[in-house]
Amino acid sequence: MSAETRPRLIDTLGRTRRSFWDWRGRRPFWGGLLCILAGVPIMYIPYQTMTLGDLHIRMATTAGAGSLIIGVLLIVLGLTMWYQPQSRVFAGVAAILLALVSLVVSNFGAFLVGFLLALLGGALGVSWAPGRPPAMASVEDSGGGHRAD
Repeated sequence: MSAETRPRLIDTLGRTRRSFWDWRGRRPFWGGLLCILAGVPIMYIPYQTMTLGDLHIRMATTAGAGSLIIGVLLIVLGLTMWYQPQSRVFAGVAAILLALVSLVVSNFGAFLVGFLLALLGGALGVSWAPGRPPAMASVEDSGGGHRAD
């Protein structure tokens, strides 16, 4: 194989990036990402032990298992938005409801960080709509192929 026929690294990275952009554009990517990121503090903070000098502060509540369940469900809903975009409305509404439940169960929604991320991610999931394919958009923009001269 000669040096000119081998794929260059920059071409491979460009194709990979373009295919990721295409994949990302066909689903509510940012809503799913925010839901996944919201699940992490909601799961983690109630089980965290903070240390201030010799003082150990345990954040555990009686609803620690509830926090874990809410966090896992938010991560699953974020992945659902990515891999099942037709279920985006259900996943978005469920994420918003879980965000509201996390205020009561999980230390004010893991100190409002997880709550706000889940609320915004759910709203983005509900409001996302698939775009038109490029071929359809160009036909409609040109007036259906007829010119009105």
